[in-house]
Order: sequence, then structure tokens, then C-alpha cells
Amino acid sequence: MLKTHKKRDVTLLSEEDTLCCCEYVDQHGQKNHVMACCCDCEELDQVCDRWLKCEALPPNSLNRVFETLADRCRVPWISGAQKLDLTVLPPLLLLPVSLHIAALHFLLALIILTTLPICILWYYYVTHRQKGHTLFFLSLVLFSLGYMYYLFVTEVVPRGDVHLMQLAAVTTGLILTLLALARTKRDPGYLRTIMHANVHSTVRYYQKQSERVGNTAPNGIHHNFQLFNESLTPQNNGNNDKKSWCPACKMSRPPRAGHCRICASCVQRLDHHCVWINNCVGQANHCAFLLTLFFFLMTSVYGIILTLGSICRGQSVLFALFYCPRVYDQYSSALCFTCTWYSTIVTAGVLHLFVIQLINVSYNVTEREARIALRQKTARKYLWGLIIDTGLYNLGFSHNWREFLTMSVSAFPSKLSLEDVV
Repeated sequence: MLKTHKKRDVTLLSEEDTLCCCEYVDQHGQKNHVMACCCDCEELDQVCDRWLKCEALPPNSLNRVFETLADRCRVPWISGAQKLDLTVLPPLLLLPVSLHIAALHFLLALIILTTLPICILWYYYVTHRQKGHTLFFLSLVLFSLGYMYYLFVTEVVPRGDVHLMQLAAVTTGLILTLLALARTKRDPGYLRTIMHANVHSTVRYYQKQSERVGNTAPNGIHHNFQLFNESLTPQNNGNNDKKSWCPACKMSRPPRAGHCRICASCVQRLDHHCVWINNCVGQANHCAFLLTLFFFLMTSVYGIILTLGSICRGQSVLFALFYCPRVYDQYSSALCFTCTWYSTIVTAGVLHLFVIQLINVSYNVTEREARIALRQKTARKYLWGLIIDTGLYNLGFSHNWREFLTMSVSAFPSKLSLEDVV
């Protein structure tokens, strides 16, 4: 590779500039084309040049190369080429390859079905600790649903033990799960700044991806910063409670609202940021989140029962899950049995999350409030920490559920993006 030293002239684009389906604004604020993805890559040239000369790499050079490659990995879209998150791809290869290898022998199934959840949970805790943005878990969820349904239709239904109404029930459950998930992916209740009278001006500028803070434009990285008057500071706005003031969003939050560092926004009645749906769970989508969990559990349990009844005939479901004689004699039966165990592990995890959510709603406490209360040692714990009561908003079981089901849902316009399609 030739080592290039051409300096880029950063071109700031105004809002009136239009992009074709194959154009985008890169991390340097410059208009680029998807066909030029391998052109003018100074970071990669420098790394390869030093590597060939056996020289030490500069600090964070590999991170800059990855950022450049991730920024140029685009797909054509209506309003300009959209960035394709590389974390979407691993589940598409990891899941089918692992399950097909596990179907070869029960010892391989034992090893893979033990290590696979451990690796996924390890990556989950690493991502959660670093407050990173990733589509890995959402891609894994969607691909798992699609792949399990595909194997159910192609491997289990042809055996003749699943009737048409049972197939229709599983299909309906899958559709309801996806519809509830799509509703959960919408605005969870982001707080908007309503103090427009105190806004001095708005400034837009482009910035490198590694330094970004705030919103990301559909094409390129830009930030809208509002310059406020002095009256917006917590000392001058008449509010002495500094805990309600968000220094990142520059606004005074209502009670039970919280700031999500991953979404870089304040959310009404924030429960938690769920990496499995790549979105916050707040006031506007909490009910839809519970519906998603409920529909998934019903569909998954019913599908597991039908699958075990087809490949392990004449045995009870619980007994067949642990002992299904001669299931590894045929590869198709072994694959269905392996996928059944994978679905059982996932269902157990979702069931635990669903039970925790039901308990929190019954005590009118959010996950965020429970963590804060435990950290401040102001919460009461029952059943070895399964039940956490802060005592702040608990008004009784029926009143708590009535308040939860009748929470006001703020209707915010949502824009269609490639991430929502994924």
C-alpha cells in the first residue's frame, strides 16, 4: 500500500444539502460515496506500513482503523447511505454454526450450550459496564426468533405431529411478539427541552466519531448544541433541588425521570436500558415491553412442547427434555433437540426478567430506583433480594397496577431508520 499524506478539507454541510442513496457524510464531516470505501485510508496505510517495517504502532491506532472501517461500511438508503453496524453480523454466523455443531454429539451439545450463554453474558456485562452502544443483542434476539421458527416449520411440522391450528398458534405468537417488540422500540418517553424562550442560539458542527457525545445524524456525526441564557442554570431557575437537574441535557427533570448515558437523553420514568432491544424502557413503552416478554414466553413454551412431543413421542415434556432415547440417531432430530434446549435456556432467562418486572410493577418501583435505593441502603429486601421495596411510591397492589396500566404515553414523532428495520 502506498502511504498517503493528503490532508482532507473538512466540508461542513448545511441542512439544505441533499444526498443520493449512495452518498453519506463521513466522520470528518465530508461528503463521501460508498464506492470509495477502500480509497484514501490514511489510518490503515500507516498501520500496515509500520507493521511491515516491524515498528511499534501508535497508541489507539487500531481503534482509529476500526472506526474508519465501521464508518465506511454503509448500505444505500433513501435519504443517504446508512451505516451498517458490524455487531449485527456475528449472531448470523455464531448461532447456526454453534447449533449445528452441537447436534453432532450430546457431549458437543453439552459443551456448546454451556459456553455459549456464558460468552454472551460476559459480552453483555462488558458492554453494560462500558456503557457501549451495540446491536449484537438485538440482532441475536431477532435472528434467534427467525431461525427457531424456520427450523420448526422445516423440521418439526413435516413430521406430521403438528396440526395446522397449532402451527397457526405459533405463527400468531411470533407475529404478536414482533409487533410488541416494534412498539417497544419506539420512543420510550424522551424528555424534550420545552424552555425555548431561554434558548440563545443553536450551533451545528461535525465531529469525529470517537469524540461524539449526543445525537447521531442519519448521515454523518453532527451535534446540535443549544446555547442557553444564564436563567437555565440550577442556581437561577428557582429550583433548589440539584438532583432533578441534568447537566448533560441542561434541563430540570420531573420525578422518576432519569438520564441514560447510552442514549444520551433523559427518559420519563426510566426503568433501565435494555441491550436486548437496544432501547430504553420508560414510561411510554414499559407496557409494550412486558407484552413482548409475555408473548415470547407463551410462544416459546408452546413451541418447545410441540417440538418435544414430535421428536420424543410418548413421553412427558419435562422427562423428554432430559432424556430422549435415540434422539441422536438422526441428525434432524438431534438438531431439533439441541434447538429445544437452546430455546429452554433463553426462555428461562426471559422468565426471570419477566418475574422481576412483575414484582417491580406490583411494588411501584423501577429497576433504576431499586439500584439507587440499594446503593444508598434505603430499600427493604425480601425473598433474598428478589423483592425490593423503596417505600416511595408503593400505594398497594391494585393501585400500583392501575397506575402502571394508565400511564400517560407521550406521542412523539418517530423517524424511520435502518436500525429500526434491523
